[in-house]
Amino acid sequence: MFEQYNKVQKAVLETTLSIIIRKELQATSMALIAKESKVSTGSIYHYFSSKEEIINELYTAIVTYNGQFVQEGLNREGTIRERFTWGWEKVIEISRQYPEGFQFIEQYSFSPYIYEEVKQKAYNGGWCAPMNGLYAEAMEQKLFKEMDPKLLVQMHYGSIVYMMKSYLQGNTELTDAGIQQAIEVCWQGACRE
Repeated sequence: MFEQYNKVQKAVLETTLSIIIRKELQATSMALIAKESKVSTGSIYHYFSSKEEIINELYTAIVTYNGQFVQEGLNREGTIRERFTWGWEKVIEISRQYPEGFQFIEQYSFSPYIYEEVKQKAYNGGWCAPMNGLYAEAMEQKLFKEMDPKLLVQMHYGSIVYMMKSYLQGNTELTDAGIQQAIEVCWQGACRE
């Protein structure tokens, strides 16, 4: 997930993510990041001016990685229905593969720690904007009910998020059939009658 970063940056980002998931953001200090990453505080400050900058870079890196992964499904050649299914399958798959990234994004997407310009850039550069475009295309072709595509994507994502949280907490088994049923319910809920 952090392959584009140098060794020090990668260690800092991976360690910060791990600490935040275990202890929460407020308990994540630069000293703790330095200790657990085995990177000196001076080296950390060479690359990041503050804890907030690390958090924002972490957010950007995860959203960018997830966005590229999900867009593999959205950008495949196929019908709107197929791309809809492939896109949501990718959202679920990345959440299962990288549960810490999923948890971080879910917990901090609306946090004041994440700068507004970073949130907007991530939203447009991740998978949400392309998914919105797919939904708009479905509405133009009269497949989906007319409404704000962004709102409908967020409604579906909310359902997927709660399904994934239940799975990650061990409350729900997540089978391939269950995933397909969840995606089908989202599709049917959006379809014109």
